[in-house]
Amino acid sequence: QVQLAESGGGLVQPGGSLRLSCAASGSIFSLLVMGWYRQAPGKHRELVARITKGGTTNYADSVKGRFTISRDNSKNTVHLQMNNLEPEDTAVYYCNALGSAAYWGQGTQVTVSS
Repeated sequence: QVQLAESGGGLVQPGGSLRLSCAASGSIFSLLVMGWYRQAPGKHRELVARITKGGTTNYADSVKGRFTISRDNSKNTVHLQMNNLEPEDTAVYYCNALGSAAYWGQGTQVTVSS
């Protein structure tokens, strides 16, 4: 079993920045890919960014150039630096980890509004 604990959400004005963090605990040796998904009201959950254990990254087109995902394997954490935030980025952000199974965090709210 793997537990994921997220932090860093909140309210920010358009153009602002936030940094999300996710700490993994439990059977972490099996984690191959970690990432962030988001779900806005009335919409499906979508991939934001993910990173492999070796550091290969993938981003949704809508966040390329604005968001950066990073991973600290020694601390079993993954971060999402979000810059130049837009109202369309408003959503609940979920940490995800893939190993022998898929694991999800509880979600953290990000609201971009003036």
